[in-house]
Amino acid sequence: MQASRTSYDVVIVGGAVVGSATAYFLATNPDFAGSVLVIEKDWTYQRSATALSSSSIRHQFSNAINVKISQFGTEFIRNFKENVAVDADTPEIGFHENGYLFLAGDERGADVLRRNHETQVACGADVSLLDPDGLGKRFPWLNTEGLTLGSKGERGEGWFDSVGLLQGFRKKARSLGVEYIEDEVVAINREGDRIVSVTTGGGQVIACGMLVNTSGTNGKVMARMAGLDIPVEPRRRSIFVVDCRTPLGPGVGLTIDPTGVFFRPEGKFYLMGTSPRHDPEVDPADFAVMHDEFETEIWPTLANRVPAFEAIKVVNSWAGHYDYCTLDHNVILGPHAEVRNFLFANGFSGHGLQQSPAMGRGLCELITYGGFRTLDLSPFGYERVVANRPFLEDAVI
Repeated sequence: MQASRTSYDVVIVGGAVVGSATAYFLATNPDFAGSVLVIEKDWTYQRSATALSSSSIRHQFSNAINVKISQFGTEFIRNFKENVAVDADTPEIGFHENGYLFLAGDERGADVLRRNHETQVACGADVSLLDPDGLGKRFPWLNTEGLTLGSKGERGEGWFDSVGLLQGFRKKARSLGVEYIEDEVVAINREGDRIVSVTTGGGQVIACGMLVNTSGTNGKVMARMAGLDIPVEPRRRSIFVVDCRTPLGPGVGLTIDPTGVFFRPEGKFYLMGTSPRHDPEVDPADFAVMHDEFETEIWPTLANRVPAFEAIKVVNSWAGHYDYCTLDHNVILGPHAEVRNFLFANGFSGHGLQQSPAMGRGLCELITYGGFRTLDLSPFGYERVVANRPFLEDAVI
């Protein structure tokens, strides 16, 4: 597919949720009057992290800026119909606001939850701490043996239709003049300290004033095309959907065992996963499901934590990829230190979906105003990579 022009003010490489959020905020910002092209290699999005994620959002982070980023995400999702409506088309994305439940299994873990709770409450998050007795009373399906503390998000956390979020951003952006083409960038053309154009698989050379790298697990490849480098690599995550003989009842949230194994309801079923003990870099084209993870890590852990899960049956499974930032598990956002018209949005490490509204807005502000106007996202900048200065987040799943 050919672009209609040979030059654009902004070219976005990668049209899944972060790329489309950026396009949306540019298109809806009255102070931005430029042209935008989004290049996405697969309009089905079937293998995008957006489509293959656990599709959830939480406020329970250890770092205040991550809390605020997801708070804006929740606000955007709650007002999604109004935000992305095109004429009479007002999409639904089914926000299930059941919250997250983090569990601690020792005093060290409990101290982390208490410390994080102070940060979250200071940011206005609605989060409760529960001792083992409180956990048992509120969640009778939970085995509290070995637990020291729980942290429950009361409002603003839950899960939703990830593809619906993406398509809402995309459709609204296109209705306001953003152009999308289905193609692949095969070369990024740089002259000194500027990106001047990209070359597509269809043979088109497209000039750009600003290039935005939102290409997920291909982000490192895109950077290298420009002679740049980022500490981001693809890591596989397998998801399993199970049927449980004895349902747990209503109001179950996304529950994280102290081991990192988690589950949440998925309609009448339950979705389960983990951060695997063996977690190497993988081929971004390898989507093989790691069934051994379910047999050796997920099911034994959850059968102990939730006795009803002793009798479950896997009904579906899939594998997706994190664009994993090896420096600190946080996104690298903003311009390269020397090539200022190359903007990164890479290394979300599993947080890209929930952070997409705030990150899209932040990238729009950088492009339009040359700096952040709402949330100060500068701690995520590329400069910390150069300085080898991690911006740490304790609450990583």
